[in-house]
Amino acid sequence: MIVTTKQLFAAAYGKYAIGAYNINNLEQTMGLFQGNVDSQAPFIIQISKGARSFTHKNMLEALIRAADGIFPEAIFAVHLDHGDEATCFDCIASGFYSSVMIDASGEAFAKNIEITKRVVDAAHAKGIVVEAELGQLGGVEEHVKVDEANAKLTDPDQAKEFVEKTGVDSLACAIGTSHGAFKFAGTQGLHFEVLEAIQKRLPNFPLVMHGSSSVPQEEVARINAAGGNLKGAKGVDENQFKRAAELGVTKINIDTDGRLVWTRVHREFFRDFPEKFDLRDPGKIFMSEYANFIAHKNGKLGSAGQIEFVRKMGK
Repeated sequence: MIVTTKQLFAAAYGKYAIGAYNINNLEQTMGLFQGNVDSQAPFIIQISKGARSFTHKNMLEALIRAADGIFPEAIFAVHLDHGDEATCFDCIASGFYSSVMIDASGEAFAKNIEITKRVVDAAHAKGIVVEAELGQLGGVEEHVKVDEANAKLTDPDQAKEFVEKTGVDSLACAIGTSHGAFKFAGTQGLHFEVLEAIQKRLPNFPLVMHGSSSVPQEEVARINAAGGNLKGAKGVDENQFKRAAELGVTKINIDTDGRLVWTRVHREFFRDFPEKFDLRDPGKIFMSEYANFIAHKNGKLGSAGQIEFVRKMGK
């Protein structure tokens, strides 16, 4: 059942975070739904601008519709991840998306407000929820690329002004994470003091963490042992999710970890079975492994076991 992110956030705020997972193909879609049903967790499916052009936007929408029928007990929202203004308007017009993210964080503050406000007005007219971003994460995510030297944390005072002037429904904050597999150097971690300051200025307002994959070192080691070359990859400590949720983070984006699972499964499979060529063989393994991964993440997010409460709220 497709719901809005606003409904999911109302149930989660201050208690747990909703996992927001990107999909690009059939195997990810099936594993994602299975893992969330297994762990009885509400979730958010994210389709990025890049994913919409990887095959065709209608293909991913059709996969989601089919999965909704196969897993009728699932409760989820469909979200555009890191959209520009044109992509947001296209998704709003489609009538399929529960919410869209307008990412104008690379613009000056006033320009970000201007662009975001246009998207908010168009989306709200159709009952669609909007996420925006303030501050800039480092790293690479689809078409978004920010050098670490230019990354900047979200200013709490600007966050309050931004939300008031745009009417946006949730805000992605830069608190030290980065996109991709190389998030942290040394022992640095999340800036909880920034979250605390934002929550103080915006009480009960849903905040979002991007770049929140944990980059499991076991996955990295197995990928490298099977011929990969991921050196120095390090992510967010998933044990910090609970504290972030208590500070108003209701949506946590996890994409890189899923890609690592895909890479590990396929590298190991073709290393161990070099005579194989049927794409369905590793695909079956990946769907099962990805479902297990999703269930594990939901446990860390605190969303596991929450699906019935969300269902009752919607009645």
